[in-house]
Amino acid sequence: QVQLVESGGGSVQAGGSLRLSCAASRSGDFMGWFRQAPEKEREGVAAISAGSTLTYYADSVKGRFTISRDNAKNTVYLQMNSLKPEDTAMYYCAAAPWAPASPLSRLSYKNWGQGTQVTVSS
Repeated sequence: QVQLVESGGGSVQAGGSLRLSCAASRSGDFMGWFRQAPEKEREGVAAISAGSTLTYYADSVKGRFTISRDNAKNTVYLQMNSLKPEDTAMYYCAAAPWAPASPLSRLSYKNWGQGTQVTVSS
């Protein structure tokens, strides 16, 4: 079972940027970033294939967020620009051993990190 550790969260003003990192205990997994705001369901934000050839984004973050990975470091990143107050949530990374049919569905992943909080103030 892969271990995942997120970092990089924090508090920023609207329009600002943050880069989240997810360190994995192994390489080769299909990776996703999810977020969950209070009293809301966990939603998929972005996902990336093992070789970085395929990326997926939720409509709400397209053009603002970029997912990438460095397999030499077993790390996946989420660059978040032009942040909005509605981006405020706990952000989680997740891993799947093969490419899921629904990359932005939480049901496609079994391995999760502990999360990192992102707070965007207006």
